[in-house]
Amino acid sequence: MAKQNVAEQFVDILARAGVRRLYGVVGDSLNPVVDAIRRTGGIEWIQVRHEETAAFAAGAEAQVTGRLAACAGSCGPGNLHLINGLYDAHRSMAPVLALASHIPSSEIGLGYFQETHPDQLFRECSHYSELISNPRQMPRLLQTAIQHAIGRSGVSVVALPGDIASQPAPDRPVEHALVTARPSVRPGDGEIEKLARMVDEADRVTLFCGSGTAGAHAEVMEFAERVKAPVGHALRGKEWIQYDNPYDVGMSGLLGYGAAYEATHECDLLILLGTDFPYNAFLPDDVKIVQVDVRPEHLGRRSKLDLAVWGDVRETLRSLTPRVRAKTDRRFLDKMLKKHADALEGVVKAYTRKVEKHTPIHPEYVASVLDELAADDAVFTVDTGMCNVWAARYLSPNGRRRIIGSFSHGSMANALPQAIGAQFTDRGRQVISMSGDGGFSMLMGDFLTLVQYDLPVKVVLFNNSSLGMVELEMLVAGLPSYGTTNRNPDFAGIARAAGAYGVRVEKPKQLAGALRDALKHKGPALVDVVTDPNALSIPPKIKAEMVTGFALSASKIVLDGGVGRMLQMARSNLRNVPRP
Repeated sequence: MAKQNVAEQFVDILARAGVRRLYGVVGDSLNPVVDAIRRTGGIEWIQVRHEETAAFAAGAEAQVTGRLAACAGSCGPGNLHLINGLYDAHRSMAPVLALASHIPSSEIGLGYFQETHPDQLFRECSHYSELISNPRQMPRLLQTAIQHAIGRSGVSVVALPGDIASQPAPDRPVEHALVTARPSVRPGDGEIEKLARMVDEADRVTLFCGSGTAGAHAEVMEFAERVKAPVGHALRGKEWIQYDNPYDVGMSGLLGYGAAYEATHECDLLILLGTDFPYNAFLPDDVKIVQVDVRPEHLGRRSKLDLAVWGDVRETLRSLTPRVRAKTDRRFLDKMLKKHADALEGVVKAYTRKVEKHTPIHPEYVASVLDELAADDAVFTVDTGMCNVWAARYLSPNGRRRIIGSFSHGSMANALPQAIGAQFTDRGRQVISMSGDGGFSMLMGDFLTLVQYDLPVKVVLFNNSSLGMVELEMLVAGLPSYGTTNRNPDFAGIARAAGAYGVRVEKPKQLAGALRDALKHKGPALVDVVTDPNALSIPPKIKAEMVTGFALSASKIVLDGGVGRMLQMARSNLRNVPRP
């Protein structure tokens, strides 16, 4: 049997760790690894058109599957293109291994062609970033990188010079069993007892949930019922906690709606569950706050805590719920449910009057129709900007759908690349990219990746010929919009020229049929919907100092708009409130 080289050993270890594919763009320093993949079963090379796409795709794959995913870039400029997508994966707590191939090892530090220092460049967006400078570091260094990515839920980067990759692997490498799953983390009994006492002493408890409630829906509902607590959520908590939730009071934050803000401020005990919600201006400073998080570095970095609990949400609530006294007073919960329903009744009116006849098409109408037509287990990937608004307001989670976006990093152009990674995990599952024209055109080249691999991703393009969120920011700041207008082509025509299904929609009556046909199409499809750039209304009370980018300093709800099926959910919850 021929002796393995380092590249072959590298690929074997990735496959043993559960990696199914490596996204990237080939290049000379990367060639030994790509060739090893060609000759190895169980792992596939996915050729994208831009390395940023590779990193976003790997991050999305990791979020959909919960398994380690991987991407790669050749030396210098090649792996530098990975960095934005890796920042997003790292901040989304997605386990991703990135291979940054490197210049010849003998030339490092001598100003060689395309020289960078990837082991240093990626440190801020990774838990582990190291250089393999000797074949004998394999496989221990790669195994260590894998365990950092999986164990700490984030990015690891391995820099590998092309000449090292081609050298023979050690005769007897030191290998060990790989960790491929994270354990549950249960708080100590002391913290559970303290939290139980605080809950028992509080008259009004509110739960505010983030992505850390994934897998804990039943436990959150059981606890909310026991203590009669309204349940709000951050954007990343929406898909995990909003569905089948009779205690739902909406979302807080810049895109917030409903009574989540009031519920978090009018309680006397606020429990933050698995959320690293960044906008501390939305959090109260005059109520007791408990935070439960599996990552201790998150505890207390947004607000002053009265108790910090290190543990995952499911295990914490399983231990806590039996120890707290059941509350019988529903007055606070029912008051918040009514406020929530009233708030949604008020904002929905602006976008229900003759919306099916409005031209240019209301983007809210597009999102609402898409929500109705999409599969019950669809994966939505959502561009940063106004598409975040439409996803937050109109997509209805049900426990099977997924909603993935650059919700922590806030990058443009994330939706299409993330859809690629999501679709590769299951070609039979419906994957929909909710793309803005600005984000789509930034990485539009990778629409060709959909065609090359015949990936049945459906791109629904909200085409308002502008950078809508930036225009909003300028308006709020009292500035005239400048540099935000896009002169766009016929994107549907481009899709057809590339070999995909493409249709352009300019009238509301065409929308449902166009979306239905695209969703039924067997291959990649793009629906270019011309939408109204002035669809978003802003309350007149807003002040210029309230918004800087996505940060809020003084207001509870900035954006006012429709809320789709969430209004029906709120009405239903209100009808179920027990009558005296």
